[in-house]
Amino acid sequence: MTNDRYSEIDGVISYIHESISEPLLLARLADIAGYSPYHFTRIFKERVGLPPLYYVSSLRLQRAKDLLLRTNLSIRDISLEVGQQSLGTFTSRFTERVGVTPSQFRQSARQTDDHLHSLKGLSDWQSLQGTSHAHGRVEGTIEAEIPFEGFILLGLFAKPIPEGLPLYGTLLSSLGRFSLSGVKPGVYYLMATSITWGMQAMDVLLPQHTLRTRSKEPLVVTPYAALPPQRVMLHPPRLDDPPILISLPLLMNNFLNRVGVH
Repeated sequence: MTNDRYSEIDGVISYIHESISEPLLLARLADIAGYSPYHFTRIFKERVGLPPLYYVSSLRLQRAKDLLLRTNLSIRDISLEVGQQSLGTFTSRFTERVGVTPSQFRQSARQTDDHLHSLKGLSDWQSLQGTSHAHGRVEGTIEAEIPFEGFILLGLFAKPIPEGLPLYGTLLSSLGRFSLSGVKPGVYYLMATSITWGMQAMDVLLPQHTLRTRSKEPLVVTPYAALPPQRVMLHPPRLDDPPILISLPLLMNNFLNRVGVH
């Protein structure tokens, strides 16, 4: 299924992907769409969930992840390649949004295989986690357009893009019901992606083809009212989906620590 709303944005997104190594100015992107920069920013954000230049910076970090794993370029060269003149700024931005430093990310393939092996050995995931009745609860059901054998990473994020550690998150051993408890009042975006048991470490570290879902509308948790159950559907990547920047092995590691496997 494609999103036909503001379909002219598709051409801009394609252009951004093709020109990610070039300078991408807001005025140029607005010109391609045929709008003023102000109007373009508004409809781009409505369609994608993010301002255009934030989306560009997200794709550049995704490209940096790719270069870290697929090339022997130095981290300084990679920072220049993705348009970041300052190595320090690149490293801090990468660490904040991916969850690990560039050098840690580069070295995490073996750890990813270990985590997959540990997760496959778990029996009753739900009883391992326990529950908290403090604060609010976000619950519902998760389904998938395409069947798969594996598990699901699900979290509540501060922005409509899976970057940085989720404020609340868990791993699910199957489709069906989910529940995140102890959620403090606030505004959140629900996002999830799937990992199949047969995936290679590289595909987990660069999850560009995994099934995914995200709430474009924020979930507002208040102290006074229960949220209605959420019904979310995992789907193949769409053109207007932001990249998954958070390191999935980091989330796997945190889950294994929480259930006492590590």
